[in-house]
Amino acid sequence: MKPILVTSPLLPPLEEFIPYLERIWASRMLTNGGDMHQALERALCEYLGVEHLALFANGTLALVTALQALRVTGEVITTPYSFVATAHSLLWNGIKPVFVDIDPVSLNLDPEKIEAAITPSTTAIMPVHCYGMPCDVAAIERIADTYNLRVIYDAAHAFGVRDEGGSILRHGDLSVLSFHATKVFNTFEGGAIICPDAKTYRRIGHLKNFGFVNETTVVAPGINGKMSEVSAAFGLLQLQYIDQALARRRRIDRLYREQLAGLDGLHCLDGLIDNSNHAYFPILIEAEFPLARDELYQHLREYDILARRYFYPLISDFPMYRGLSSAEPANLPVARSIAGKVICLPIHPGLTDDEVGMICQLITEAGCR
Repeated sequence: MKPILVTSPLLPPLEEFIPYLERIWASRMLTNGGDMHQALERALCEYLGVEHLALFANGTLALVTALQALRVTGEVITTPYSFVATAHSLLWNGIKPVFVDIDPVSLNLDPEKIEAAITPSTTAIMPVHCYGMPCDVAAIERIADTYNLRVIYDAAHAFGVRDEGGSILRHGDLSVLSFHATKVFNTFEGGAIICPDAKTYRRIGHLKNFGFVNETTVVAPGINGKMSEVSAAFGLLQLQYIDQALARRRRIDRLYREQLAGLDGLHCLDGLIDNSNHAYFPILIEAEFPLARDELYQHLREYDILARRYFYPLISDFPMYRGLSSAEPANLPVARSIAGKVICLPIHPGLTDDEVGMICQLITEAGCR
């Protein structure tokens, strides 16, 4: 039996991708904002319900560029409970991350802890919509307005996520998406910045192309962050299947909840049910469960079920961050507790009902010891 991965890329039929490649070969345009790139930007704006979207080669370059676009300096308040790219983007810009604890329900940055971390050097807040669960955007906006701070959302998990007013991506000064192979929507590798207006979109366009405005004018120390035509073409094809993929993820989420219900010491995150893209299926293993979290993790791996401990360790535990005063364990009790309990179970469109059932059976048997 092949290993069951925590996630796996959605791959439409290969024969349907060939016509896109033929168009690229005919145009001989491989990068630099060709037809595919422009078409995908338009299509994503329409699908996501946003006005301006700038494509990137990957989500990390998009994060780095978003900080550059807003000229963020000094200190930025962020979460320790995320993928390392969130904080790495700050270091690449010479910015000091300031870690703040997370909310125990949403697992997102806790707004009640933000104000105490603000100093005269604070210029921005970088929250993460963890697992696609929307942050408390209203509370974060109030704090940002009070202290004149920028807000850049790391929305790597939040493709297609909405709240009562529309796309969650409309919040903050900028939102950044990842289109990595394992994300809900992928372009092999890729990312995007959601821009609030045409002026910001143009500035970001300059920054991702070395700062060029035209053949002879460079206005900023830009980077090469452009998405290729091949990746953009793949994204156009992916969009034809995204609703089907989201529906399959929704069913898998429901199956897990039904089959794991009632297990003592195992907690599914209820906040992920509504308005979610079901990018992940995290469970928390409490003290009442017969196996410790790492024991259950190893037990699943013995059966080639490659669940992951997202996010463990905390970003603040890595060598380049743990010397920061904000990284002290005593400052982050909730994040530390969750990082010691969490397992993300496999969830992707290729996962079968039988495979979900087998995973749940193994967990149930372990929980009944």
